[in-house]
Amino acid sequence: MSASSFDMIVIGAGPGGYVAAIRGAQLGLKVCVVEREHLGGICLNWGCIPTKALLRSSEIFHYMKRAGEYGLKAEGISFDLDAVVKRSRGVAKQLNSGVGHLLKKNKVTVIMGEAHLPAKGKVTVKTDKGEEQLTAPSIVLATGARARELPGLEADGDLVWTYKHALQPPRMPKKLLVIGSGAIGIEFASFYGTLGAEVTVVEVMDRILPVEDAEISGFAKKQFQKQGMDIREGCMVKQLDRGEGTVTAHLEKGGKITKESFDTVISAVGIIGNVEGLGLEGLGVKLDRTHVVTDPMCRTGVDGLYAIGDVAGAPWLAHKASHEGVMVAELIAGGHPHAVDPDSIAGCTYCHPQVASVGLTEAQAKEQGYDIKVGRFPFIGNGKAIALGEAEGLIKTIFDAKTGALLGAHMVGAEVTELIQGYVVGRQLETTEEDLMNTVFPHPTLSEMMHESVLDAFGRAIHF
Repeated sequence: MSASSFDMIVIGAGPGGYVAAIRGAQLGLKVCVVEREHLGGICLNWGCIPTKALLRSSEIFHYMKRAGEYGLKAEGISFDLDAVVKRSRGVAKQLNSGVGHLLKKNKVTVIMGEAHLPAKGKVTVKTDKGEEQLTAPSIVLATGARARELPGLEADGDLVWTYKHALQPPRMPKKLLVIGSGAIGIEFASFYGTLGAEVTVVEVMDRILPVEDAEISGFAKKQFQKQGMDIREGCMVKQLDRGEGTVTAHLEKGGKITKESFDTVISAVGIIGNVEGLGLEGLGVKLDRTHVVTDPMCRTGVDGLYAIGDVAGAPWLAHKASHEGVMVAELIAGGHPHAVDPDSIAGCTYCHPQVASVGLTEAQAKEQGYDIKVGRFPFIGNGKAIALGEAEGLIKTIFDAKTGALLGAHMVGAEVTELIQGYVVGRQLETTEEDLMNTVFPHPTLSEMMHESVLDAFGRAIHF
């Protein structure tokens, strides 16, 4: 049994953990990462990356079916689900080995195993070869989160799936029920719907994509319905009766329960933090519904112990985890980094049409007492969108009427997950409406709609 000492130990090698480790090493710290499963974590192996690979395949299939609209001919169009999945797994594998290479290049020690914190500054790791004892004055928890499972609705991998099963499906669903309409639920609904499954989405809240601006989720809902998706809002799945190749769902809406049969159910009802087995209670770490409570600098209140990413709570986004990882590494190395502002972190959903947002929704801005100006610009008014054959979409901007500060931006339509970054940079630079109005946007681009939406908020839109 060997004891190894480090300046910083990171538990978990997802987008928070591996980035924290690399930044720490760049700053001259002696760093160790402990990972129990895959370098790159859920995001890279079972989340963000492989789902985008799947969605890209379904997007191309969607365009193949629309070939005639572009003056093209494509006949006998079909897909091979196994090949689609194989490509997705290949993309994940490529990036997984890339993370290993980066850690090695930065001289980070990687130990594969299960971590436990027996005392402050100490980590015990169970590996294939036995137990290793590690010590460090600074320890970063980056253990991530996993799919939440509701009692009676647990996944079995056959009839009822989590995101993991949906990424490596045993078959193509014919009649699919998706429980939950957050980013994960809607992305899988979009993927399987595009490939021809009959999709029903059930959301317990009064609207789908409940964290988005109400106007944007309303617009997205109309597009999904046009594609044939059946959307039930304010609806709850009470129980699932599993039979031979079929599931009967008991759906409650407005006090009435109806029964419907499906061949596949995907449960996407949120996530829970990976906090078990670490010994956090013994250290006096505070937990709030499976998530570690931290201050804005990711400190847990236990000296030298930090928590970043999904295990430290919302927003549950890989880019938030990475940014916190850099911030914590700089703090440990003696720097003075800025705290991460949750309102300046964009959220992106890669369904068809895409959805992206940053900052406050219109409702939140009003609740916070702002006097606001709201601008909108539809894709139908943009030359590039029409040329792309993607004329369905909307860009919405919200400003403080007094100061001209950009409070929030919300988009639905083609490629908005790429466009949103313009507003993110704007917010980071504390831009005002004047700066944005005076910025020259290139033509013909989708980004011109971002300009027009700002102009519209102040009664100056040109093309609408």
